[in-house]
Amino acid sequence: MDDSAFDRRLIRMSLQAESDIEILAEAGDAYEARDLILKHKPDLITLDISMPRMDGLTFLELLMKSYPIPVIILSALSPANSRYALNALELGAADVLSKVRGNQTLRDVGASLGSRIRDILEGRKRAGALDNGSGLKPRPPLPALNWKPEQVCLIGASTGGTVALKQVLSALPAEMPGICVVQHMPAFMTELFADRLHADCALTVREAKDGDWVEPGCVLLAPGDYHMSLVRESGRYRVRLDQSPKVWFQRPAVDVLFRSAVSVAGKNALGVLLTGMGRDGAEGLLELKEAGAHTITQDEASCAVYGMPKVAFELGASREVRSLGQMPEAIFRGLAQGVR
Repeated sequence: MDDSAFDRRLIRMSLQAESDIEILAEAGDAYEARDLILKHKPDLITLDISMPRMDGLTFLELLMKSYPIPVIILSALSPANSRYALNALELGAADVLSKVRGNQTLRDVGASLGSRIRDILEGRKRAGALDNGSGLKPRPPLPALNWKPEQVCLIGASTGGTVALKQVLSALPAEMPGICVVQHMPAFMTELFADRLHADCALTVREAKDGDWVEPGCVLLAPGDYHMSLVRESGRYRVRLDQSPKVWFQRPAVDVLFRSAVSVAGKNALGVLLTGMGRDGAEGLLELKEAGAHTITQDEASCAVYGMPKVAFELGASREVRSLGQMPEAIFRGLAQGVR
């Protein structure tokens, strides 16, 4: 669904090599799309944000209420429309991707889009696919603890991570060791995402800047297009940002953060790998575990896409496997083990 005939043609051409994906129909606006959806009953829709007659967000909100099927936002991502892309994720979009830009080829975009389509639909077919917060039952307040200054929590996430991170971080108390987060997200969106998390959490949440200290009660989110690593100076942790080559096709990459913490934090770290496609973070989580860190992965039933946590589990990187609803308490208890 895109008002540009040229962009629709590019999307169609990019998916031609994906033999297991069939394009049923194309629409130039919401009203045309409505009729085509009712006629063809597709498994998934790609949706542009800027549309005539009815914008993509309004259409998405109506679709999720009346005909909730997976939607991938496929739009020209920029600072101007990043707010809308984040709104789309909050309204229920499965993922956000950029259209063909720069030195990308049609094959590159088709392979990336095809992989996301497969993973999203596979997750949808699983019994009890999404937790959607149902596992977040009221619990007694977590006790106040005197955290050690050398403790740190590291969290990685990808597809479905914006919802998962909001549920996890908003359930944690303000009195926590420093937390560093890598969420696969395009540039321009991470600052806005951090601001929204900050509004929903007792913790302070902000987009990381190079050299920021990792402080108790604060969450540092890796900025889009920058790797974030952990260093130790004068007995404290701080983060470093760089634009070194992508890892597992990602920048920021979870593995970069996890592996950087192996030598500087070791057993004082707690590593968490949430929902996401691919394998980023799995090997780094295993290295953290081997260094004595406590490690937790999200379970299959509550993942939007059971990719990264699955690979980590199969590698033996998980000390615990928890549902999204259990994750806040698991993080708290895992860190509490290091206080004793």
